Amino acid sequence: MDVNYAIPFMSKDWIVANTLSLIYFISIMGIGKILSKKNRIIFIKYFVYLFITSYIIYHYLHIVGGTWSIDKRLPFHLCGFSSVITCFILFIKKKQLWFDFLFYAGILGGLNALLTPLIDNYTGTNFFYVEYFYSHTSIIILPLYMYYYMDMDLSKLSWLKSFIALNILLVFLMPLDFYIDANYMYLKEPPAVNHPLVSGKWPYYLINLEFVVVILLYFTYSLFKSPLFTNKKMV
Repeated sequence: MDVNYAIPFMSKDWIVANTLSLIYFISIMGIGKILSKKNRIIFIKYFVYLFITSYIIYHYLHIVGGTWSIDKRLPFHLCGFSSVITCFILFIKKKQLWFDFLFYAGILGGLNALLTPLIDNYTGTNFFYVEYFYSHTSIIILPLYMYYYMDMDLSKLSWLKSFIALNILLVFLMPLDFYIDANYMYLKEPPAVNHPLVSGKWPYYLINLEFVVVILLYFTYSLFKSPLFTNKKMV
């Protein structure tokens, strides 16, 4: 079996999976809150080590199972880019540029994936089901953990820079999608799931998404720059 498996909104599976994802999120953020500054760094590194291990297993199982292909398994979806950044951001010195992109792509992309779950090319293996919710929750956790517990902050105009970066990626990925018959970042056709923010046929839904994305990016920036969500609140 190798299909696009959509989990209906508010179905039993949706509720169970997202409840467990919420518990996972609260647990990691809660542990981070009670740790010392030094131990926060150690803890989140082990968090990333586990994520890297899961990421390697994901691709290994697809390879040995014969379901890995260039048109399906490259990390060229928004959450795929976020997963790759998650694997290395803690281990580099200049983090700001990567952090800004991960913050928007990880949180917005991860939330979107959890609210409208679509396991692309699902093989039916339980690991891939669990990994979907684990990985998409993890890419939400890491930028928020760094924001609240590691003194990272969003740079000025980061929302606009991220929007420009996304459009640069679009320029390269769209022709690639058509060339290799892929659908990375859903630039060739809409996702196979009912989505309130995706309407119309190609290319009109992409034009609509441009406006939606820039609004969401600016809203997220404004929200986390407001006193309500400032990075001093949870420290």
